[in-house]
Amino acid sequence: MIRQRSKTFVMLTAMLVVGAAGIALAQWGRRFRSIEEDRRGVPQWEVDRQFPGDTFTFARVYYDSYYGRGRGGGGWRTDYPDSDLNFSLRLQQLTTIKVNPDPVIVNLTDENLSDYPFLYMIEPGGLVFSEAEVVALRKYCFNGGFLMVDDFWGDTQYENLAFELERVFPDRKPFEVPLDHEIFHNVYDMKEKPQVPAIGRAWGSVTWEDTRDGSDNSVPHYRAIVDDKDRIMVFICHNTDLGDGWEREGEDEEYFREFSVKKAYPMGINIVTYAMTH
Repeated sequence: MIRQRSKTFVMLTAMLVVGAAGIALAQWGRRFRSIEEDRRGVPQWEVDRQFPGDTFTFARVYYDSYYGRGRGGGGWRTDYPDSDLNFSLRLQQLTTIKVNPDPVIVNLTDENLSDYPFLYMIEPGGLVFSEAEVVALRKYCFNGGFLMVDDFWGDTQYENLAFELERVFPDRKPFEVPLDHEIFHNVYDMKEKPQVPAIGRAWGSVTWEDTRDGSDNSVPHYRAIVDDKDRIMVFICHNTDLGDGWEREGEDEEYFREFSVKKAYPMGINIVTYAMTH
């Protein structure tokens, strides 16, 4: 079972400092950070090592399929490590959640996977789960875990993910999550389903990415797979790239204000808050 948190901690995770968020995110942060630094210029902070179960750790899923695509290696590591570091920092700054400053990389078959109630998977448009990963992910989700999927575009990539998820959940189908669902409003009140483009597309005044299959990618989709109690186990962010909004926050002030501040961070914080309180 995913490690149970105390009632007090669960309540604290929901008490986000929204007023402080408006102030902190209004400051265009660290700008161009030196890649020679291990943490890319993101500061460290202290956590209570005596209570590791009360600390949120951003856990990115490693996979070895997808033909080695993605910056610096497999598609799993796109935007890494900047997005993970930046998001952890902002979550620490803007909420009362106790956040581990050191994100981790996990395999779905790791024995300690249940130590991480939130998993982040990126660019799944060509991944293929092994049989062991199918079994492990199903067990993880039905034991209380939460998987966020991000940054893939077009019908072909979605159909591949849907096929793989059907192997994990043969008795369940992803459905479009309505805008009035609490995940869009539990902390930040999202007026629309946010679409975040890669920074290069934003420079061209375009909020979506084109794909070879010619599908219309201008509409973002947020889909979910739920358990028998309607708890979201898998949250699928399709035709959007929240991770780029986290990774690229220091590279362009307009991109930071329009996409990081207004869309990527608010939606990400909402998603993590849902995961940690359900």
